[in-house]
Amino acid sequence: MEIIIHGDKLKVTDAMKEYIEEKLEKLNKYLENSENVRATVIVKVKNHEQRVEITIPLKAFILRSEESKDDFYAAIDKTIDKLERQIRKNKTRIMSKQGKANRDFDVAAFTEDDSEEEKKILKRKKVEVKPMNEEEAILQMELLGHQFYMYKDSDTNQVAVVYKRTDGNYGIIESE
Repeated sequence: MEIIIHGDKLKVTDAMKEYIEEKLEKLNKYLENSENVRATVIVKVKNHEQRVEITIPLKAFILRSEESKDDFYAAIDKTIDKLERQIRKNKTRIMSKQGKANRDFDVAAFTEDDSEEEKKILKRKKVEVKPMNEEEAILQMELLGHQFYMYKDSDTNQVAVVYKRTDGNYGIIESE
């Protein structure tokens, strides 16, 4: 696995790099052709918290996790554990889609501002929505750990959003 590590307002030391690489090796057992996989790790500092973001784009899915902790090493551990849980939790779905995983999907990752001040639009993204069915969209949403996911329905060719309901089920919003 190729690992790209960036520090945002922080110098990433050799010890930090070695720790990240050692922990990411844990995920190789889940990845086929792990030597062709590129993981991007961004380490940020905000006040006293260390924030770690890990994004791993695969052929058909994107794995992503983000965690904040007071301790850098605890943040890495939590982020890697979260990624491993996502893979294990969705193993059955991943295996059932493996035959259909011949194409790459582009995913929008929206972040929320945690402050309690007046809410305003802080970031705007343009994303390419690619055709997929509802099952693939749900799987991609779960792999990203998001509450919603926008996609183009392969049957109707219309833009749709799948979201996780408070009762644990899923809902779909379709465009007209």
